[in-house]
Amino acid sequence: MPLPDFCRLPALFALLVVGALTVTVMWLAPDTRFGWRGYSVGMTFVAWLAVLVTLTLCKARPWLQHLSGWMPYAGVWLLIVVIVIVASAVARWMDATLHMALIHGGYGQFVRDNALIAALLGAALLRYFYVLAQWQLRLAAAARAQVAALQARIRPHFLFNSMNTVAALVRVDPDAAERTVEDLSELFRAALGEHRSGDGTLAEELNLVERYLAIEQLRLGDRLRVRRELHDLTPDFPLPRLLLQPLVENAVRHGIQPRREGGEILLAGGREQGMLWIEIANPLPDEPAPGGHGLGLDNVRQRVAYRYGSRSRVDAGPQGERFVVRLRLPLETARHG
Repeated sequence: MPLPDFCRLPALFALLVVGALTVTVMWLAPDTRFGWRGYSVGMTFVAWLAVLVTLTLCKARPWLQHLSGWMPYAGVWLLIVVIVIVASAVARWMDATLHMALIHGGYGQFVRDNALIAALLGAALLRYFYVLAQWQLRLAAAARAQVAALQARIRPHFLFNSMNTVAALVRVDPDAAERTVEDLSELFRAALGEHRSGDGTLAEELNLVERYLAIEQLRLGDRLRVRRELHDLTPDFPLPRLLLQPLVENAVRHGIQPRREGGEILLAGGREQGMLWIEIANPLPDEPAPGGHGLGLDNVRQRVAYRYGSRSRVDAGPQGERFVVRLRLPLETARHG
């Protein structure tokens, strides 16, 4: 089970919150001897401990992660307790040496009480991190299963249409048929024929979209028109595989194919205020198609929320005479993903 990333702010924030709540509960206890002065000292000591523990765990994480089973979490718990014992001993010694009288109680009692509190709270906090890690692993497995389901859906539908296009072109335009076979081969090899885990890049996904559109262009001819307004994009931006291609496929199937005169698909994108945005728009069909855009959009929303967090957004719906899907993805979150 992977350890949480102690080098990031959420880990430090969690330690600070737990420590601050503990000091506050002790201060509010009916028989407490601490006043405002003691509360302030306790909060300062907890903040110092939280920073010290976080820095130590950040540096030790690569070595702890090599342990097997539950041992990484046991190692983290042991480090927390040892750090608290040493820090408490140093704080008590400094208080006595400098005659500040900030800490009440004997030397051994102060160290022992802090060690017990650290052991109990550390165990509870690590249990929370462990459950959170399991939940994230299940979400990752669900995301991989969704990609596999997309692959299974695209393979027969797209392959049959493409083969029919190739068959029609063999006698009429052999060169175009050859290019279609090459595009189809590259498309399946790059996206559908390999079960790679992890993210791809924006450039790879856009290349996949272009190959798909090249094949559909031969099938639909002048009925399919594509306008590209892609400005200031980051080619190596990490993107879950098969995120954009199903949206473009939906745009072709539900916005172009049902219309006798066809229509224009818009592919737009750019960066603004620390966010990368991508927009896919298609004309609305003359008559609403049952089940259009639903399953694919739900899939995209779930994968985007899992990969990029709460700052990301996927907005979709009719806007005038077009159906527009707009993704907003935080650049900073993606770099840490």
